Amino acid sequence: MTTSNEVEASHAALHSTMRKQRWQDFMFHKVTLTFALSVLLLLIAIIISLINNAWPAFHEFGFGFITKAEWDPVNDDYGALIAITGTLVTSFIALAVAFPISFGIALFLTEICPVWLRRPMGTAVELLAGVPSIIYGMWGLFVFAPIFAEYAQPFLKATLGNVPVIGVLFSGPMMGIGILTAGLILAVMIIPFISSVMRDVFEIVPTVLKESAYGLGCTKWEVVRKIVLPYTKTGVVGGVMLGLGRALGETMAVTFVIGNANRLSWSLFAAGNSIASTLANEFAEASSKLHVSSLFALALILFGITFIVLSAAKIMLARMSRKEGLK
Repeated sequence: MTTSNEVEASHAALHSTMRKQRWQDFMFHKVTLTFALSVLLLLIAIIISLINNAWPAFHEFGFGFITKAEWDPVNDDYGALIAITGTLVTSFIALAVAFPISFGIALFLTEICPVWLRRPMGTAVELLAGVPSIIYGMWGLFVFAPIFAEYAQPFLKATLGNVPVIGVLFSGPMMGIGILTAGLILAVMIIPFISSVMRDVFEIVPTVLKESAYGLGCTKWEVVRKIVLPYTKTGVVGGVMLGLGRALGETMAVTFVIGNANRLSWSLFAAGNSIASTLANEFAEASSKLHVSSLFALALILFGITFIVLSAAKIMLARMSRKEGLK
């Protein structure tokens, strides 16, 4: 028979355990909150630092700094238009090439590929994501660019170069390096990221949904279009944004193959510059205060472009979710 002392001891032990658990929950909450706030504070600190260092350039040139094409370190005259254009054009080319290829890779690995081949091919794609960017840059400069100049550029100039309106994009000297080459190298770099994310999100689609569609007579493409994509659209957009984020901020690979010329041209064969390549080439050698501030201004603009792209993706996903709720 249980005595009163034993009951009291049991209650005391229970209260002690509950106090310990409450204390542990309290500490766990505060520690995780600290981690989350530290990321936010770090982001705020980076933004403040960029604005503070970029202010002299914006004070000197005004917001016309963004639309000005001149970049002349000798005369301390700077504008960001060339670097912004190069960044956006190379990223657009990379995304336009990488997205359909990544989609095809993910679709093949999840829906078509034999089971025995699925793991080796998936591992190979993931290994490509681990290749350092400087390796891609060296490969692009010494291997891809000469082949591209000898075979691909003459073909593009002889075909697309004769098409009205877009022909000007494929005109000019065929040196192998330039805006188009940089975009293609970026595409190779971001394909593993986008395809890996797409493959992972495609695999989480419940098998019963796909089997039901196949049972109704749907083809593989119809299953992908009507079942897989609607179910995984958030993950797909996330993968695309991940790839675009890397393309926007890529430095070394682009620096190797873009040509690093501060001039604007309609031709995609022409050499150009991006924000990241300009920072990589000039930051260590910037001597004047205005030059350094202009480079910080470029970094702030790149941050702003990335923020706008991510915000647009979030807004697009929110609208898609609202439309689903209205159906």
